[in-house]
Amino acid sequence: MACKPKYHACVIIFFLLFSVSCRSLAAELEGNQTAVVEVDASWRNARKIPETLFGVFFEEINHAGAGGLWAELVSNRGFEAGGPHTPSNIDPWGIIGAKSCINVMTEQASYFKRNNVALRMEVLCDRPAVGIFNPGFWGMNIEEGKMYKLVMYIRSKDSVQLTAKLTCSETSGQLQSLASASTQDIVMSNWTKVELQLLAHGTCRTSRLELKTSKKGVIWLDQVSLMPSDTYKGHGFRKELMHMILELKPRFLRFPGGCFVEGNRLRNAFKWKETVGPWEERPGHYGDVWNYWTDDGLGYYELLQANFEDLGADPVWVVNAGISHTDYTNNTSITPFVKDAIDSLEFAKGSPKSTWGSIRAAMGHPDPFPVKFIAIGNENCRLKQIYQGHYMLFYKAIRGAYPDIQFISNCDGLNGQLDHPADFYDVHIYGNATELFVKKDMFYTASRTGPKAFVSEYAARNGKSATLFASLAEAAFLITLERNSDVVQMASYAPLFVNDNDRNWLPDAIVFNSWQQYGTPSYWVQTFFSESSGSVLHPITIRSSYSGSLASSAITWRDTEKSFLRVKVVNFGPHVVNLTVAVNGLQAGVNTTKSAVSILSSSNAMNENSFSSPNNVVPVTRALPHAGKEMQVLLAPYSLTSFDLALEL
Repeated sequence: MACKPKYHACVIIFFLLFSVSCRSLAAELEGNQTAVVEVDASWRNARKIPETLFGVFFEEINHAGAGGLWAELVSNRGFEAGGPHTPSNIDPWGIIGAKSCINVMTEQASYFKRNNVALRMEVLCDRPAVGIFNPGFWGMNIEEGKMYKLVMYIRSKDSVQLTAKLTCSETSGQLQSLASASTQDIVMSNWTKVELQLLAHGTCRTSRLELKTSKKGVIWLDQVSLMPSDTYKGHGFRKELMHMILELKPRFLRFPGGCFVEGNRLRNAFKWKETVGPWEERPGHYGDVWNYWTDDGLGYYELLQANFEDLGADPVWVVNAGISHTDYTNNTSITPFVKDAIDSLEFAKGSPKSTWGSIRAAMGHPDPFPVKFIAIGNENCRLKQIYQGHYMLFYKAIRGAYPDIQFISNCDGLNGQLDHPADFYDVHIYGNATELFVKKDMFYTASRTGPKAFVSEYAARNGKSATLFASLAEAAFLITLERNSDVVQMASYAPLFVNDNDRNWLPDAIVFNSWQQYGTPSYWVQTFFSESSGSVLHPITIRSSYSGSLASSAITWRDTEKSFLRVKVVNFGPHVVNLTVAVNGLQAGVNTTKSAVSILSSSNAMNENSFSSPNNVVPVTRALPHAGKEMQVLLAPYSLTSFDLALEL
């Protein structure tokens, strides 16, 4: 978009406070537009928004889980990433010491049947100490005063004396030791689980784990894990990233994909049965869509747990429909996929005495996870004849076993009735910001009968950056979803996360590295809608020649103490707007002292956030001393404004 207006800082402050004047104001106001937003706040015409309207979508993309939300610090902890054939490479593990003193290779020698690759380390010299190191995911973030739990499996014919260190080369060419612990010099002729606690006495963002010995002999290593002790609720999630999800107050979590669930080839699809049970026994797999290995420490169970115990959200479980992106065939036996889906629901919902429910119970959750939604495949209706045949086999089998489950079809129900039974149809909407702003009206003509819409993926892809301009198009789109929530009953942005070192898909809501994180403008837009699910929607009318650049909605919502009438207005244009907000039919008074206004804007519509300027584009909240049933306000160009009128009921 070529239009990148800039505004004097004091003008922006005026927009926020509604009371500051400055010399440049008169010049800016010459181009003002006028508009009136009328809200019908009477209960007669109000309608409740579905409880599930806004949620989040998690996919293993951009290292969102491995090296991200999942706090495991070791990459390729089981040495399986090189494949089942041995010897294979052990990336990103590396060798410490002279190659003449150490020989390292993989062998099919593991104690674990489902991941039988282990590392064989032959030490040929007594001095100096040699070994292996792991840099984690672009460096391990080690922080002073924190405890880190190291778990590894060891076997050797001779006694083992192994030293584990966390080291850092951030400040100088020489390695600095941040923490150290050693195994006892004992014989481990059988595979032995060893646990060590490493207390860091320094901070380094690019640390690595070292395992060294100065004793000749052969040591086999497997399943080497390093976890910080302060994960979210002890569940293994990185605290700061989980807190950012919690700020969105999601009502559902869609997982595990996206394309990740099916893979480019079925052999690389997400197989939930291989991601449950003890973490040491999980074989891991290569995600061939986004091209990286994951150990599947963040598996089906952990995501179910995140739904119910951490986020308090409903899960939307996406199962493989027996179709991948490249190797599909109508002759593929669909029976194993259907059986797999049935078993996945038994794991989640079944009795702790059932086959798969007992595995869930053994993992620490005897009570069922009340899964309500299941999506059959992802973007598979492009192969309509094959997909619909597969879909009906899933539908009949699952409906018979779990009649309470609600089904989500991949096929388009927006432009015509589906020819197969479903509770929802899945819609993915991407485009540049201008396209998405235009699409904000697409659901007004949708059928009000039949399956409801689930917009499980949406984003404004305006180049490669999550700019303010793009996020405002998304805000207008979400306003439309609110106003059409009788048709659209679930929606989630995609993707949720991106590791700064693996920007495979852009833009995203949350950007992070090993120790930092920030929300993009798209993330902050979603916070304006965090109270929308389950709230009450009111009719609204916009009157203005400029209304083609405005979008608005009104809801009543309640926190723990008070009720609020929230009026949101997007100004997608380059001009200041003199706006009149008129509320009719409101039975309550307005408490001016507890009312507030929040604004997302910036001096340039193409501004974005970064690690160096994480708060460049964030909401600013101020008191609203002139709150009332009629208000005269100014809207900043390219802005999202939310007026929260505290109601005296």
